[in-house]
Amino acid sequence: MSILANNSTPMKLSFTKTIELRVRYSETDQMGYCYYGNYAQYFEVGRVEALRSIGMSYKALEETGIMLPVSEFQVKYFAPAYYDDLLRIETHIIELRGSRLLFDYRIVNESDKVICTASTTLVFVQKENMKPIAPPSEFTDRIQPFICHD
Repeated sequence: MSILANNSTPMKLSFTKTIELRVRYSETDQMGYCYYGNYAQYFEVGRVEALRSIGMSYKALEETGIMLPVSEFQVKYFAPAYYDDLLRIETHIIELRGSRLLFDYRIVNESDKVICTASTTLVFVQKENMKPIAPPSEFTDRIQPFICHD
């Protein structure tokens, strides 16, 4: 059994996955900016790929009856992204707090200008009743190498 499986003490984590996405024409608004609502999808892609890179897929998780919905989302915009910009999405898994998993994000353009930063909190829930549950041991076992030991 994982050392995290029954532990509700917050665990600081240090894991980063970086991906690149190009802004498509359909994602821009009348001003030529990447529409602000698209950023939530960019963060989701970063999150899915971060979990996949440690060996966890949303699909496999859901097949076991566990969902991982977003319970909190915050974003701060600094500059617009434009059509055809190549964006670097940095996804950081920063903490496991009981059933909650916290992520931070940073999106940077090709000129290394920070476009925005964000954070999300996701909650492990049982699919049948949507009640919070402890993270599955498959997840906690995979995340153990990234625990910060201060």
